[in-house]
Amino acid sequence: MPRKIRGSEGESEMDAAQQDATARARDLQRNWYGEPLGALFRRLIDDLGLNQARLASVLGLSAPMLSQLMSGQRAKIGNPAVVQRVQALQELSSQVADGRVSAAEAAERMEEVKKSAGGSVLNNTAQTTASSGAPTVRRVVREIQSLLRSVAAAGDIIDAADSLSPTHPELAEFLRVYGAGRTADAVAHYKSHQG
Repeated sequence: MPRKIRGSEGESEMDAAQQDATARARDLQRNWYGEPLGALFRRLIDDLGLNQARLASVLGLSAPMLSQLMSGQRAKIGNPAVVQRVQALQELSSQVADGRVSAAEAAERMEEVKKSAGGSVLNNTAQTTASSGAPTVRRVVREIQSLLRSVAAAGDIIDAADSLSPTHPELAEFLRVYGAGRTADAVAHYKSHQG
């Protein structure tokens, strides 16, 4: 009998440790991605009319990996291309919510996202690649964002920007806009600084 009680205590200690680890993972996700991935992925599922298996397929993740990220068993998306696909789906989701993109267009664009190496496939016609093959403004911005976000979490980038702000305000603004801001804001910033 005492063994069973000790086993129960051990199990509750393991449960508490697992809950702490999950809470830490969700805090890290909030810092890195702006919110826990469970909430982010559920919103994408709802807005884009997907199920978990389809979302995993579009992102290029295994279904178990998606489940672990959603539940907080894993904190970070290790592949930068997957992070960019998540960002592309977030942008598409907001376009669907605003009524700028129909459900049929969204389904077509999700296939483009799935086939992409992670770069933006949601370009407006004004931002499409020039016939010379030059990259679009949005693609350049996405590359900068991806690079910054692969080096540090959004919270760390904001902290760095805050410490630079008194002496280097332009550099601080760059870090905030590209390291933790929305793609649309970064595109506007990029265009405003082009010679």
